[in-house]
Amino acid sequence: MNNKNYFSNIYNDFFKIETPKIEEQQKTEVLKKEKDDFLKDIFDRINKLYVTEENKKLLKNITQYMRKYNEKIETNYISFNMSFISNNENSINDVHNIIAKTALYFDYVKKADIKISFYDVPNIEDISNIFNNYDILTFNHLKTLESYEQSYIDKYFYLLKNNIKERKIIIVCGSNLDLNNFFSHNNLKDISFDFVIEEIKPDIQDIYNNVLKKCKLSDKNKIKTLDYITETFPKTNLDPVTYENKLVSYISFNKKVPNLEISKSIKEIFKELNELVGLNNIKKSLNDLVDLITLKKKTKGDLDIKDINLHMLFLGNPGTGKTTVARILVQILYNLKYIKENKLIEVTSKDLVAEYVGQTAPKTNAVIEKALGGVLFIDEAYALASQNNNSYNAEAIATIITAMENNRDNLVVIFAGYTKEMQDFIDSNSGIASRIGYTLVFNDYTEEELIKIFNLMANKSGFIIADGVSNKIKNIIKEYKNTQNFGNARFIRNLFEKTVLKHASNTKNSENKEVLKTITKEDINTDNLFK
Repeated sequence: MNNKNYFSNIYNDFFKIETPKIEEQQKTEVLKKEKDDFLKDIFDRINKLYVTEENKKLLKNITQYMRKYNEKIETNYISFNMSFISNNENSINDVHNIIAKTALYFDYVKKADIKISFYDVPNIEDISNIFNNYDILTFNHLKTLESYEQSYIDKYFYLLKNNIKERKIIIVCGSNLDLNNFFSHNNLKDISFDFVIEEIKPDIQDIYNNVLKKCKLSDKNKIKTLDYITETFPKTNLDPVTYENKLVSYISFNKKVPNLEISKSIKEIFKELNELVGLNNIKKSLNDLVDLITLKKKTKGDLDIKDINLHMLFLGNPGTGKTTVARILVQILYNLKYIKENKLIEVTSKDLVAEYVGQTAPKTNAVIEKALGGVLFIDEAYALASQNNNSYNAEAIATIITAMENNRDNLVVIFAGYTKEMQDFIDSNSGIASRIGYTLVFNDYTEEELIKIFNLMANKSGFIIADGVSNKIKNIIKEYKNTQNFGNARFIRNLFEKTVLKHASNTKNSENKEVLKTITKEDINTDNLFK
């Protein structure tokens, strides 16, 4: 028996010392520390946001008020219904997450939060269930609401307003224009206040210091990191937090700093273009375009030259160099600082159109977001032509047209495809033709040009072409040129690859280096050429 504890208990009983009160006080102190730690973490997150000090102060006031209400210091419940005004979805998400996390932690609201996109508005009958199960409701992608019938919009907002209860936080997000259009459909403006998210762009040193805090770098890599940030951050279309996180993720995963792109001069780029076989009309068009852009830049507005619209149509049969020229065009525009990033996003209709209602616009917008700052190349664009009243295709086209209009200074779109089929695509939406600035026609290669392409492929691979090979290839081209699956340079590449396989088989028993390097007419192989 522990005598010390025994007598201690007698003493406590005699003087009526209430130990539960001490335990309750200890619990209170622990809970207070937990709240202090939580709020400190929230404040740290707020301080790291690239927004103005006024924005940070407002956020801190909201979070502090929620705590004071939780502790009954404040007794007036304020419904923090807000309009987040910003064009940057990442900034909106950062502010939203801070408010939602704080509200749930301090029991300012009881139930979880939900983000409702107007890309996929819930059925009317589901609205009541949403309000019953969620206390923080955030509405985004407001612009898409315009595509819904007015009768639906009226019912939706009637339910929305009549289901707003005392302890709810309603947030709508978007640009000033989107929000004005949104509130024009309803009379909800009076229940919310504007939270204008004003971003500030950190300087290079801020980004560099933040990366150093998150990555262990050698002195050599510290210098490389600073050089990389100095070169790329001023040109990026990413918001600072996303840029920083992507760089940290790359360094952490690859254990190295990304290499800086070495920009080619216009002279070097055109040397690469001029080395391509044929395409004389394309080369001239690009030279003329560069001359126009250069003139506009040199005169700095002294000449009345209209803004250059670089959205393009690339028309031509398969294998005529459309994708190759697009890649070179990106280098040209990047060199001239017409686009911010040296990037080409290559997609087809499958990358844009979804299988279910409400999914096409988000899918298309995700591709557009990825292409911002560079060039979006949509190959076989004629597949987007709305056939059999396919509303999904029409939705993809409408989304692209809107992006072309809204991002004129930050995106170039190229629609590519066969000349005949592309006419159906252009006719599918009247907005396409009016937004195209240039149309480049890629002619079929001549027989001589195709033979030259074959020889260049062979020479680049280190092969020697024997006598008789060119004549045999010419006869093959004549035989296949008018077939349905003929693909110009693509056909020649396929022929070359089949020929190399046959050559390897024909020379398997030879040790003679000259024989091994020489392609003969016996090596030319057309078996399964279109497979």
